[in-house]
Amino acid sequence: VTFRTMFRKVVTVQYPYEKQPTAPRFHGRHQLNRWPDGLEKCIGCELCAWACPADAIYVEGASNHDGTGAGSGRFSPGERYGAVYQINYLRCILCGLCIEACPTRALTMTNEYELADSSRADLIYEKQDLLAPLLPGMEKPPHAMRLGDDEVAYYRGAGAGPRQSASEGEVPA
Repeated sequence: VTFRTMFRKVVTVQYPYEKQPTAPRFHGRHQLNRWPDGLEKCIGCELCAWACPADAIYVEGASNHDGTGAGSGRFSPGERYGAVYQINYLRCILCGLCIEACPTRALTMTNEYELADSSRADLIYEKQDLLAPLLPGMEKPPHAMRLGDDEVAYYRGAGAGPRQSASEGEVPA
């Protein structure tokens, strides 16, 4: 050890007791996002699965139903939603191509990097593991769309949401 290295700042972090913060653009674990009223953004188009070079994503789309009964209800604002969504982290290379392919920005990557597990089965994340948590003011799906009367108004954010009046939700011309 040379004399000048004795006075340098220590860069060693005592992981896992101390965790070094990640950069804001760090690509970690995936997350399925929600609309402000709690409905899922995923429309079950399977474009993320097609874009994945490691074939780590499996999606099954299903139709939304506004009726009542078993298996009916609205999970996303469109005609379809992702009924089954799985990401196999044994295969995933965290490249982010699935994020770029998603047309609704339903899939994003978080800063979570601790994905190791002692069981191989626990590294296959299901939809409930990937969904973003419900924030205050959100309803658990399935439920009817709250923003606007149709899909166009919903995606533009026009209309009365669960926490805003009709005058606040109007889109200026």
